[in-house]
Amino acid sequence: MRIRKSADERKAEVVTAALKLADQIGPDRVTTDTLAGAVGLTQPGLFRHFPKKQDIWESVAGHIGQQMQKRWAAIERRRDDAPEETLRRLIVGQLRLIQTFPAIPSLLFSRELMVENVRLRKIFGKLLEQFHRRVTQCVIDAQQTGHFRADLVPDDMAYLLIALVQGLAVRWSVNERRFNIVKEGERLLALQLQGFHQP
Repeated sequence: MRIRKSADERKAEVVTAALKLADQIGPDRVTTDTLAGAVGLTQPGLFRHFPKKQDIWESVAGHIGQQMQKRWAAIERRRDDAPEETLRRLIVGQLRLIQTFPAIPSLLFSRELMVENVRLRKIFGKLLEQFHRRVTQCVIDAQQTGHFRADLVPDDMAYLLIALVQGLAVRWSVNERRFNIVKEGERLLALQLQGFHQP
């Protein structure tokens, strides 16, 4: 007997399939026909859940955003951590997220997706702003406790750390994930933080 799935279950399946296909063949090559077939739906069935293709990608971005928010909240609940440790956990947490969802770099750097979908750009842009604010606050806290140099601009320091994540994600993707992105990130992060420390 076939069990009828709820609309929410079907939508979750489509989002998961879209992430998997985006990783396998690239987001620009994911068609609604391919996506429908991956979850056992017809195209009309798929459009009952997502009236437009861009709605699918917005749901994918929303799912990624939820995962980010959960990880950030879990890190920030650790009240006893020093600011530098919270900062380290935030950066490494982003790398772990990319390792879990390897389609993230291709989604972020897909010109076709971003040009065609203004709302998608805004969703990802807002997530990046939120991450930047969190990283910046950790830097400020570390400066105020005397661990980081006070002569450096917190915004700039945060952007350098975020650039580390983004650059590493691109290198990991281009190199077909032949290295451990988390371990490499931890190594490079330690080097970068050394430059922030008080002499």
